[in-house]
Amino acid sequence: MSRIIVASVAAACLALGGSLVAQSQDLNFSSVDLLKTPKDVYVGEVAGVGANSKGEIYVYTRTGHPYATIGDNRTFTHGGSRLFVFDRSGNFVREWGQDVYGFNAAIGLRIDPQDNVWTIDVAANQVVKFNTDGSIGLVLGRKPEAIGVRPAGAPGGGGGEGRGGGAPVAGGAPAAGGAPATGGAGAAPPQPAPPAAGGGFGGGQAGRAPGSGIPGSGFNRPTDVAWDKAGNIYVADGIGTNNRVVKLDKDGKFIAHWGSTGTGQGQFTGVKSIAVSNAGDVYVADAGNKRIQVFDSEGKFKSEFGSVGTPLTMCMTRGATQYLYISHAGDEDGMDDAAIYKTTLDGKVVGKFGSAGKQIKEFGLANSIDCRNENELLIGEMTNWRVQRVSLK
Repeated sequence: MSRIIVASVAAACLALGGSLVAQSQDLNFSSVDLLKTPKDVYVGEVAGVGANSKGEIYVYTRTGHPYATIGDNRTFTHGGSRLFVFDRSGNFVREWGQDVYGFNAAIGLRIDPQDNVWTIDVAANQVVKFNTDGSIGLVLGRKPEAIGVRPAGAPGGGGGEGRGGGAPVAGGAPAAGGAPATGGAGAAPPQPAPPAAGGGFGGGQAGRAPGSGIPGSGFNRPTDVAWDKAGNIYVADGIGTNNRVVKLDKDGKFIAHWGSTGTGQGQFTGVKSIAVSNAGDVYVADAGNKRIQVFDSEGKFKSEFGSVGTPLTMCMTRGATQYLYISHAGDEDGMDDAAIYKTTLDGKVVGKFGSAGKQIKEFGLANSIDCRNENELLIGEMTNWRVQRVSLK
């Protein structure tokens, strides 16, 4: 008789399995709107949030008064983003990096194991490392030559940027196929340069447009940064035309890169976020293809998984058993479809929480997650201009 009962229960579970699984995936949580600012300080679109080992909270936000400074050969734009520091309770403490050259349009922030703060800027095409005292320790990438003031000259005429081939495109890299952008009015027709190895990045000096920099230096709308145990740096590059992952050593020296635009293994349609596991595997959020791809430290494809919607960002926990928290938004404003997924490193969904909206426990373009504490998360929202502290129960 007992066997019959067990068999009947098993059959019932299989018949209702879909609904039972769906119910079990909803994680119980509470949330508070965390940040408290002075009357004259405003938090805008929160592109990045992170906490250091002392509990201090850093917020990279799109707020401020962007302006341009006209120099003798280039126009510098800056001031479109700000980096704020709060205590563990969300009280405003101070601001870092006022008028930093690379603060244009914030897209992300990470804090490394040594408590250094890294900002990622999608308009400046730069990743900037701030030391623990607020000084700048490292700058990766090069700001675009947005306006070529000097007129283009005839091919072979020499000179600086803008001569003999027009102004380089964003990120300082040649345009697709190796052809420089069009020159100024009255300029001689630009002469296409042969593409460097790997789609214009990582090759030798030959074939790069003037001002394109050293191999691997030309990011195009980068979005995220991560590190392995040796201190090597991995940059998600990004939501521009590059669609690749760049690996550099701890001092910023180019090592390798991989990826291209597409839907196949090792290809991307929007490299939105990146994380490195304790084992050294590199997890890449491929937003346009609605998947997470996994590589070894040299860029060899290992696996992929989906079922997490459109991944905007992800955070990997630090314990012996690691998990991923992945933010999903199904529309451009994150107001129709949103959730935060918790998965194992092999892609199994442990649970999810939240929905789209503007109330507490709802999310509007959750573009940044800090999961230093696995059960207490900081979630930065672009649409709702806030940071929620989420406690999972």
